[in-house]
Amino acid sequence: MAVHVEGLLEKSVNEKIKNSKILVVGAGGIGCELLKNLVLTGFEDLYVIDLDTIELSNLNRQFLFHKQHIGRPKAIVAKESVLRFNPNANITADHDSITNTKYDVEFYRQFSAVANALDNVGARSHVNRMCLAADIPLIESGTSGYLGQVTVYKKKLTECFECLPRKPQKTYPGCTIRNTPSEPVHCIVWAKHLFNQLFGETDIDEDVSPDVADQRAENTDGNFVRISTREWAKSTNYDPEKIFKKLFYDDIKYLHTMKDLWNKRSAPRALNINQLPDAVPGSSRQAEPRIKDQIVWSVKQCADIFYSSLAVLKKKIEDGGSETILTWDKDDEECLDFVASVSNLRAYCFFIPLQNRFQIKAIAGNIVPAIATTNAIISGLLVLQLIKVLNGDLTKCRTTWLNESARGGKIISSAQLEKPSPKCFVCAPQVPQVQVKVNFQTIIMRTLDEKILKEKLHMVQPDVVINDNSGKIIISSDPDDMTNNILDAPMSNFAITNGSSLLCEDFFQQYKVSIVLQQSDELKDQEFEIETDLEDILSAPKDIVEEPLVLGDNFFNAVSVSDDEDIQISDERRVRLNPSKKPLEDGNAVLPPAKKARTSAE
Repeated sequence: MAVHVEGLLEKSVNEKIKNSKILVVGAGGIGCELLKNLVLTGFEDLYVIDLDTIELSNLNRQFLFHKQHIGRPKAIVAKESVLRFNPNANITADHDSITNTKYDVEFYRQFSAVANALDNVGARSHVNRMCLAADIPLIESGTSGYLGQVTVYKKKLTECFECLPRKPQKTYPGCTIRNTPSEPVHCIVWAKHLFNQLFGETDIDEDVSPDVADQRAENTDGNFVRISTREWAKSTNYDPEKIFKKLFYDDIKYLHTMKDLWNKRSAPRALNINQLPDAVPGSSRQAEPRIKDQIVWSVKQCADIFYSSLAVLKKKIEDGGSETILTWDKDDEECLDFVASVSNLRAYCFFIPLQNRFQIKAIAGNIVPAIATTNAIISGLLVLQLIKVLNGDLTKCRTTWLNESARGGKIISSAQLEKPSPKCFVCAPQVPQVQVKVNFQTIIMRTLDEKILKEKLHMVQPDVVINDNSGKIIISSDPDDMTNNILDAPMSNFAITNGSSLLCEDFFQQYKVSIVLQQSDELKDQEFEIETDLEDILSAPKDIVEEPLVLGDNFFNAVSVSDDEDIQISDERRVRLNPSKKPLEDGNAVLPPAKKARTSAE
């Protein structure tokens, strides 16, 4: 029987496409390509949400945006540009965060599917949970340089985004940053902390001064009080000579008193502003690169740039008033000059190789090389998976990777979708359980609320009750119920002891988890440890399969905040158990048995 075809697709498929409503989350690198592909494929009812505004650095790959659009919301401009491809399309655009509570489960249920084009794990996890609660398919995507990945998640049929643990972003101990840096990234993190100390949101844990309470210092008596770097700088009226002397002479000299630190390594050198070398360390003559930002500055140049950038940033503070705070931005010339210069001065003190401005921007800004072609391929693969979902062909959906080089003769490789993990703390049928180690005497309820529940477990509006006969509410999603007296009180004030179980529920996400608390005397202040099965998975001796990419990891793993467009995948490999080898059931259809090699070509 002849099949009526419109273009490349059957008439029935075209009708499903036109009758569908798709939510697109993100209008950046992948999002621009995806929106264009969707309207050209025939999708006419789209809803796009993105929180960001357009920056100059976006224009090399996000083709829907042009110079005149800089500063405008991405979602709004993307809608305007895409309508030129199909003026009849019905596109709603919101310049907003996808975690806004107005986007509730009922909001998600109006869509046929959700397509993610996001740049951070927290938002991905939230959308994953909302799609699970609404029981609609989610197509996930990510790119990093030449690498890319697309996969499909469906409640009860496939694993969800959070079924596998992901390697956390790498952080560095404060003592290493303050006292004993050994890599360029240590100095760059230190420089960003210094920027916040002088001009931005301050945090005592980010203080760049040496640890004056360190018992290895000769003159330590245990009674030192740390002085805020910002308050000290204000008292000098941000005098560049005094700040330079403190950071690169006085503090370095103080480190010399911690003699135990220098038993197996060279003590750092203190810098005299009048005796700085005017040549690049390690070379007699510096070749001139074609790109200005790839020139390595001399130590004297770093000092000069530090002086000039400090003056500009000081003026911004003065012009804005005493309460003004600045936010570090990799695309702001003075912000980047400040971090680049002081990180290199710090590196020179500790005999660490100096970096050029381009390298420092990449590390400080967590920039992963973004390639427009990669985004185009991944968005095309996403649309193909979306068509299969709408056509009821979930059994034909695959996890697909774009590789930098041919693996087994294939640039694009794929593998069957996996079943839900029984250990997943999000989509498991029973209430999942998470083990958390704390020190009940020191940790406060604010840390449980903000750091553990919201930051680590990605909850939005958590309610917490003690899981015993009392059912006492200790954290409420209603802000009027939570006072500073409650949030700043230690856990021990709430009759929480070793082995206590807390039932944590987020009604907005329709998600709940049980937290079992364990006492650890080794943890101090607001420290905590969340135990997962990651080590068991990584050390599994048999029945393992390998994936070439991991969604959601930070490529550089350098600093804890991602602020670039396409930081979505790292080139880390992950391994996982595949013990059952059972097919995944989809209604009356049955997927073929899982192949052992996750990188096999379709």
